[in-house]
Formats: sequence, structure tokens, C-alpha cells
Amino acid sequence: MQDLEPHYRWRDLYRSEDDMRSPFYEREYSEFEYTNQVYNYLLHPQWDAFGSPTLYIKILFADYQEGFAIIEMIGEWNDAVTNDIMFLKRDVLEVLMEHGIQKFILIGENVLNFHGSDDSYYEEWFQDVEDGWIAAVNFQEHVLQEFRDNNIDYYLNFGGTLDQLNWRKLSPIQVYNTVQHTMQRRLG
Repeated sequence: MQDLEPHYRWRDLYRSEDDMRSPFYEREYSEFEYTNQVYNYLLHPQWDAFGSPTLYIKILFADYQEGFAIIEMIGEWNDAVTNDIMFLKRDVLEVLMEHGIQKFILIGENVLNFHGSDDSYYEEWFQDVEDGWIAAVNFQEHVLQEFRDNNIDYYLNFGGTLDQLNWRKLSPIQVYNTVQHTMQRRLG
């Protein structure tokens, strides 16, 4: 896992540590010191910790004019034991929402497992985005099944083109436009 670094092709367009509105503003990263880990597996130092001992993220892009953020995730999403959604909602998502982000694209191909609890934070997040949406892109099928089993699919959109989006070859605005188009068809 230490070789899995967050997507870096967009770093010339956006860096969360340089964004005054980001919860990770002025964060410094080491290229040599590995401090974050999921269980006994070290993670690349570019991933951001936000309070969960097993789930890490990277805000790959935030566009405050269009009101969207693309967030890549890695690790185990565990609401049952460590209430990861609470930390994610309070310490990351609410900060972005205060600055007008209402559309969230969560990249989840490196999320290994999901352990659900209740859905109250998801419901709150869903209500907070008002005219926006939450899209889960490229999560593994067993994670999506856990979302369904825990009724998270009511709040997160996934399936169809969202499960097989070749997002790495696209620019952030192309990813947004693709997901936006899918969401308009579903919600329209």
C-alpha cells in the first residue's frame, strides 16, 4: 500500500495544502517518512488523515465556482467501530460545504471494506447538499453491496457508468461533466 499514492496528474491544477478553503490548508508532507497506516500496512505520505485510523483521503480537486470536489479514498471505511463518516462529515465535508461545495465525487477503488452503522450522518450530508449530490465512483462490488445492505444507497449514487469511469485519463472538469450528466439523468 505504500506505493499507492493519490492521483497526482492534477497537482498542477489544484493542491489542497495550498487552498485556504481546504481542511488540509498548509499541511506539509514528507516524501520519505511514512507515518500513516491501515493496520500494519504503511501508506504513501501524500494521503491525508482526518481522524479515522483506517481510512485516508486526498482532495484531488475542488472547484468553488462550479461547487464540486473530487475526493480519492484509501483503506477501510469503518462506521461501526471508528465512526469514520462522523469524522469525514464534520472535519472535511462541512468545511468544503461552508465554501459552496454541494457536489461530491468520491473515488473509491482503493476502499477495501465498508462496515456500516446507522445512516444518520449520511442522511444529514444528503440533506446538507440541497441541490447537489454525492456520487461514489469505482467502488468495489463488495463495498457497494455493503452500502446497499446498510441503506447507504439512498444517499450515495453509484452504479452504471459511475462504477466503471476511467477517470484518470480525464481532466477534473471532464470527470465532473461526466458525473454531472449521469446525475442529471438520474435526478431529472
